[in-house]
Amino acid sequence: VQLQASGGGLVQAGASLRLSCVTSGRTNSGYNTGWFRQAPGKERESVAAITRSSGYTYYKDSVKGRFTISRDNANNTVYLQMNSLKPEDTAVYYCAVDSRPRTYTGGAYLQSWIYNVWGQGTLVTVSS
Repeated sequence: VQLQASGGGLVQAGASLRLSCVTSGRTNSGYNTGWFRQAPGKERESVAAITRSSGYTYYKDSVKGRFTISRDNANNTVYLQMNSLKPEDTAVYYCAVDSRPRTYTGGAYLQSWIYNVWGQGTLVTVSS
């Protein structure tokens, strides 16, 4: 399984961006997928996740109501729609998948340890 993240860029506060995470390799089923981000000088943090089977979604509190994670299984793509962007959203955004057909309790989907394949990251810069 390989991941390709794209869609980052430089935008002003209040703008929107849509990140894409395309999965290649074994693509005959969806994967538990998460988006994470790492700002300069900070630790990586979870942003959102979507489950493999039900498509249930989870969000970091600070992005709830602004970010939406969704999946298009036909195109092996998971999206992160980011609206009302703030300067504090500036970071490198990574997508990650759990390539194993596992189910976890709710909170685990926002934990990095469940993901075993990571993409290369795409930079999002939000100016004030």
